[in-house]
Amino acid sequence: MKHAQPRGLSRRRVQQLLSETKYDRCAGSRIDVLSRHFLGHSYKPNPLIGSADTAEVFTASLDGFDCVTYIETILALARASNVDDFVEWLRKIRYEQGRIEWERRNHYMTLWIRNNVREGILRPVSMPAVPILSRERVLNVVPGLAAQRTRIKCVPKAAVPRLAAHLQSGDLIFFVSTRKHLDVFHAGIIVRDGNGVLMRHASRSRGGVVEQELSDFLKANRMAGVIVVRPQHQAKRTLAEPKAQRAKESATCA
Repeated sequence: MKHAQPRGLSRRRVQQLLSETKYDRCAGSRIDVLSRHFLGHSYKPNPLIGSADTAEVFTASLDGFDCVTYIETILALARASNVDDFVEWLRKIRYEQGRIEWERRNHYMTLWIRNNVREGILRPVSMPAVPILSRERVLNVVPGLAAQRTRIKCVPKAAVPRLAAHLQSGDLIFFVSTRKHLDVFHAGIIVRDGNGVLMRHASRSRGGVVEQELSDFLKANRMAGVIVVRPQHQAKRTLAEPKAQRAKESATCA
């Protein structure tokens, strides 16, 4: 089924971005390059169109973001080989089974993570010897959406420094709220800088997309813990590329 072009899409801009990573086979590297392009872009509260009483409109603007649409846009770009690919990946990432309906939008981030893991877009990060906290919550902060019961498994805030050794550029990090009816209050993209760990994110308080030390964000914000997931490798194959070479690249690019 062919879908209409999303509102706000600049095909030329998307093509320019994709041309910079067309030969880069590593998901983490592509995410690093692409997410850097949007540093300084404005923070846009409530950038999506739709509600319980208003029809959902699929949007793909690159002009401004909240923390979720920033991640969705970068992840879709990183998986795409052309503009139509980008549109389709964004639709699949944002909506359960890719169905453009307000009720199918992944409103809560635990649902967003679960559905994208199920689709093979993300995978959990192995974290040996790092403690995991489990909490059950009833999520009910989205007006017009039925309450949802969920179980949250996260690394407690005190143990996050032990998590640093397992993080890679391109990993997605989600910050678990202390509010009993909310799962996640913010999200960002991990970037390794030598031994340091940075986070790129669309920040409401800073007014745009910024890069900062992960440790600084942790110090400044109250939270129950963090969830980390890793984008799955998406090989960009061409018919002229030898099969053995493709297999080698897949094996060396986690």
